[in-house]
Amino acid sequence: MNGTIAKFGHPATLIAEYDHWVVLLRPAQPTLGALVLAAKSDATAFGDLPAAAHAELKTATAAIESALSQAVGYARINYLMLMMVDPHVHFHVLPRYEGERSSAGLTVADAGWPGQPDLAQAVKLDDAQTTELVGWLKPYFA
Repeated sequence: MNGTIAKFGHPATLIAEYDHWVVLLRPAQPTLGALVLAAKSDATAFGDLPAAAHAELKTATAAIESALSQAVGYARINYLMLMMVDPHVHFHVLPRYEGERSSAGLTVADAGWPGQPDLAQAVKLDDAQTTELVGWLKPYFA
């Protein structure tokens, strides 16, 4: 695993794993169910990923969208590939909705709805909340 995956809390935040990708719970939740979809590769440019990673992206994103649709009931979904601080290829996956969503004892409002996500309003998770949310989301990927 690369340093970006480690920074996002792997293995404690691991929700699903594929040959070329991991799905992690985002340690700060701008919306409930926010994830990180990270390439296992050491690539720091999207175009440098192997063709098999690009092909597998369809499988990973379909699973994410199905799981978050069931878990959160989002209206839209945002995939943000920022890579300004963490250099390896990854997306921040944000389910978007009007109002609030609650699960595992946590309630999170989509502060930016219907505009751009407000990452500054993200709820920072403690270890117990991380464990609860990972446990809540994992079955949706089964």
